Amino acid sequence: MEIFRVFALFILTALAEIIGCYLPYLWLKQDYSVWLLLPAAISLAVFAWLLTLHPHAAGRVYAGYGGVYVSVALIWLWAVDGIRPSFSDWLGVAVILTGMLIIMLGPKAY
Repeated sequence: MEIFRVFALFILTALAEIIGCYLPYLWLKQDYSVWLLLPAAISLAVFAWLLTLHPHAAGRVYAGYGGVYVSVALIWLWAVDGIRPSFSDWLGVAVILTGMLIIMLGPKAY
């Protein structure tokens, strides 16, 4: 059951990071309001806080999180940017998530 909680936490963490980076992108590249920087900063602070909630060592969390981040970013590409991912995008996500599962579920030397 812990793996599902950690995976859900990874997804929330990725969303907080992506939102925190996407809002300044809108300001810088698409002439949206500078006020987007305020929720962006809050989102990035939430992202950093969420990373501290993971039950594993920081390096392992970052390695596992990277796989989920790439997956969520690809879904963001489709849902927000309106660009449908290619077969190779999905294949890459499958490879990355496999690596993430190996890292997170494999034996641990504490």
